[in-house]
Order: sequence, then structure tokens, then C-alpha cells
Amino acid sequence: MPLNRRKFLEKSAVTGAGVALAGAVGAPGAQAAEAKPGAKRYAFTVLGTTDLHGNVFNWDYFTDKEFDDKDHNDVGLAKVSTLVNRIREEKGRRNTLLIDAGDTIQGTQLSYYYAKVDPITAEGGPVHPMAQAMNAMGYDAAALGNHEFNYGIPVLRKFEQQCRFPLLGANALDAKTLRPAFAPYSMHRLRTPCGRDVKVAVLGLTNPGIAIWDKANVQGKMTFPGLEEQAAKWVPKLRSMGADVVIVSAHSGSSGTSSYGDQLPYIENAAGLVAEQVPGIDAILVGHAHTEIPEYFVTNKKTGKQVVLSEPLKWGQRLTLFDFELVWAKGCWTVEKVGAQVLNSNTVQEDPKIVRLLSDEHEKVVAYVNQVIGTNAAEMTSAEAPYKDVPIIDLINHIQADTVKQALAGTEHAALPVLSQAACFSRSARIPAGEVTIRDVAGLYVFENTLEARLMTGAQMKAYLEFSANYFVQTAPDAPVDPAKLTNANGTPDYNYDVVSGLSYEIDIAKPAGSRVTNVRFEGQPLADDAKFVFAVNNYRANGGGNFPHVAAAQVLWSNSEEIRNTMIAWVKAKGSIDPAGFAAVDWKLTRNGTPVF
Repeated sequence: MPLNRRKFLEKSAVTGAGVALAGAVGAPGAQAAEAKPGAKRYAFTVLGTTDLHGNVFNWDYFTDKEFDDKDHNDVGLAKVSTLVNRIREEKGRRNTLLIDAGDTIQGTQLSYYYAKVDPITAEGGPVHPMAQAMNAMGYDAAALGNHEFNYGIPVLRKFEQQCRFPLLGANALDAKTLRPAFAPYSMHRLRTPCGRDVKVAVLGLTNPGIAIWDKANVQGKMTFPGLEEQAAKWVPKLRSMGADVVIVSAHSGSSGTSSYGDQLPYIENAAGLVAEQVPGIDAILVGHAHTEIPEYFVTNKKTGKQVVLSEPLKWGQRLTLFDFELVWAKGCWTVEKVGAQVLNSNTVQEDPKIVRLLSDEHEKVVAYVNQVIGTNAAEMTSAEAPYKDVPIIDLINHIQADTVKQALAGTEHAALPVLSQAACFSRSARIPAGEVTIRDVAGLYVFENTLEARLMTGAQMKAYLEFSANYFVQTAPDAPVDPAKLTNANGTPDYNYDVVSGLSYEIDIAKPAGSRVTNVRFEGQPLADDAKFVFAVNNYRANGGGNFPHVAAAQVLWSNSEEIRNTMIAWVKAKGSIDPAGFAAVDWKLTRNGTPVF
């Protein structure tokens, strides 16, 4: 809808978007000085969200009902807005800032609709619902997340134009000039009742993995160096510009690990390393990892100073509060104390202002996802997909293999057999018997991945399956099996456990990781190491996501710009019906010493 039909809260006048600076380097901020009795003091609060992933309302568009999980969390900016309003009322509007740590415009059918179905990039197109909500809430700054790049740079740039706050990315550089392609930082002035304003700098850092995960959208256009390197460059500049407080908004977890192994020289989850290595930072809003860290202190190695980190839970389930206490000493404001906590959005009602603002958009999307596109002969669910070969995952692989076979028809590789990989993206996916809607199919594939075909050998496929089997917890032959404790070994997410169709194989969970996959067969015969296959694989995996072996270096035979989700919707529409009897088969199973677990 046109921007002038929306009523926004007047944005605080304290924000100024940062620009790249040349040269100026200053010393890190001073350590806390000893305050005299009766010294001037000032307190303020920074509120933080992250990984909102297109959630405005407490609604699940895939199930067509209010969101709920086993912990009864709620989601969405409408809930967060109520919390923000409450804190601003308690602390005073001028004594607060509201920031985000990225992954804003991808993740729900609401955000998908305004990127693809009624795109914000169209001439005279709508304003993105996330821009509308965040503008209305008075956000002061937001870091770029990796999923900001899923729909391509034009959609991101349009979203940036629609936001009344800067999108920050000090390590998102133009590939040609190597200068920041987005504002690196924003500077905010907080007026105090006792003298000089407090200058608060927010430095935005995004994830280097964008170079892998969204290679098709960013290659040759942008480059993403490491967070530690860019923080070390920018934090001294911000201090030299007079920043009394430096906050980093980092779309990067705190574990120090990378899902892509050594494919990039830069750490994926580097927020803790930034705190440890770069002097002059007071607090870090952490994102990307989808974990809840209310308060976590890291000691800076150079200064001995404690840096506070906090990561609120994804989708607007939590709101972080950084509470700062400053003291005026020796002619400057110094951070005397800072702590963090998180608030739970399930404790409040949705902000009626946000509900009114975006109810039209919500209703449009609900109508869109409930369109009937076909029928299904028998119900399929993903509840057991992490540990059993189930028809609903077979459906993904069947459609992918069928699509690739058609794409390669008439080419030199048309005669090669096609294998396909798929993962369980949602344990609550369900395609009912009877009428099938867009949301039923879309709920099976919740990411904006596209499809590729790579050339792989039998030996490479065995290595691929072995790596995937790391997902299972080693379980002794005589130990009881609890499905709830069998998966996600070493923190491996469900989306990094691939099953492969076109082969049959067993995974022996009694054996240690690296020696689990047995009895791998193709068309009933033991798989030959030199056999050649076309491998239907999503672009995330093909570009190195998850660090699976061989596939990123394999020859590309075909690639498609259409999302797999849309390919699946179009396939069901074209066929008119789904019948699991036509594609479902038990190709893999878990065993212990040759005995099936289930």
C-alpha cells in the first residue's frame, strides 16, 4: 500500500547514518574512572531484537493459526512493540535506543509475498510490512543479516529506502572499491539532565557466510571480510569521533565456529571473538545463531575490560535490554556499569497500533496461502522425518529429481541417473489428505533455496552420506533409543541432515561418526566408486552451506533461479494430485549391528 496511507511514529531525531571515513584513528575508550561522591550520572537503555525473519504477528502462515511451540513462545513485532512501549514509558523515550541484529526480510509467507508475489520493487509497489512495522516502532538502526540477501540486492536496496533508520554493515563492501556498500555505523545523541550529551555509536557487522550462501546474488558485486578485522578498523574511529559508548550489532553468533569449515578464512560466529580481540566495545547485540543468551560477559584480552553480550531469541520471541550506567569524570562520560537481560514477548498482548497498521497485508497473505492447488491421496507429515524415511521428504526429492531430469533432457548428461537431497526443514510440516493448499506445500520448504544439478561420483556420494550421518548421537547396540535424544549431535541442525533419494543405504548409529554408512546400493547393486550421477541439490548446499564434502567443487550441470518452494507449488498445480504410492519408498534406515532401530 502507498506510504502516505500509513501513520508512522515520529522517528527520534538522534540518529545519523554513518559513512565511510578515511584515516582517522583514535585510542579506545577510557576505562571506568573513579567517580567522586555526588558525581553526575546518567542511565539509558538499548533495546535489541534479532532474527525477526518476517514475523510481524503471532501467526504461523504454514499452519494458518496462532503460533505456538512446546514452550508456548509467541512471535512477532506486534508483541515486541508492546514491550518496547512499556520500557520507553518506564525509562523515558529519550533515554532509549532500539536496534536490530539482522535477518529481517525473509522467513514467513508475509515477507515472501512482498518480495515475490506483490514485490516492493515493482513500480508504485507496496511498502514492505517489516519496514512499516519497524518504522512505526521507531527503530534507530539495524544490522544486515545474511538472509537480507536472499531475494537479491535490488529487493534489499528497496527495503533500505523504505526504512526510516539505517541498515548497517561495516563488513559489507563493494567488490570493486572495497568501501562499505552500506552505512558502517550510526551515531546517536542522548540528552542528559546534567551537561554534555552522551554520544552512542552503533557499529553494524554482518556475516561473511553471505559470500557462500548467496553467491549467486553477491558474487562480483559485494565482498564480506571478517567481523574482527572490520571492528578493529571502525571502533577506534568511532571513539576518535567522540563516541562515549560503542555498541556492536552483529549478525554473528558467539560460539567461534563456522558451518562452512575452512571454505572462508572468516569466522561465521565471531561475536565473542570481536569482544575478546577489539578494545573499546561496551556491548554486543548478537544474532544469527537463533539461541537465547540473556547476558554473557567476555573479557577483552588487551584491556581486561568486561564486554557484555546478549542474544534475544529469534522471531521476536525475546527483547534484549542493555542497561547502561554512566558517570561524568575527568571531562567525559564513562561507562560505569552495563548489564543485560531479556524479556519474553509471550507476557504481553500485540500492540493494537501495529495490528491496525498491517491487518490488510496480513489478510492478503492468509488468502494467498490458502489457495487450493491440488489434492493428496494420503496424509503425510514430517514428525518422524529426522530419524525415519518418510513420504513427505520423498516428495521433495521426487519433485527435484523430476525437475532436473526434464531440464537435462536432450543434453549430454541426460542418460545419467539422478539422485536428490532433501532435509527436514520443519518437524511440523503436514500435507493433509484431500485438498492441498499453497501453505501446505510451502510449509515443507521454508527457505528460499534454488535448485542445481551437480556431477558426482559414487565415492563422493558415500562421503556425502557419511558426513550427513554425523547428525546422529552414537547409541550402543543394547541402549534404549529415545528419538528425542537421537538427533542433532554436536548441535547439528535438522536442515544439515540430508537424505538422498535414488540410493539405498543404512546408517549404523552404534558406530562412531565417520564409519556409519553401510550397504550403499544403486538399483540393488553395491554402489561403485566410479559410477557417475547427476545430483539434484539446493544452492545452499551446493555453495558449501553445511560444509558437506565434494559438492561445492563438483561440476555444475544446470542451475535455476526459481525457488524450490515455487517449483514444488507449480509441480502440484500441474499434476493436480499427489499420491504417495507413486514415489514413497524406504531407501534408508537406522540400524545397530545390522538390526533396524525402528
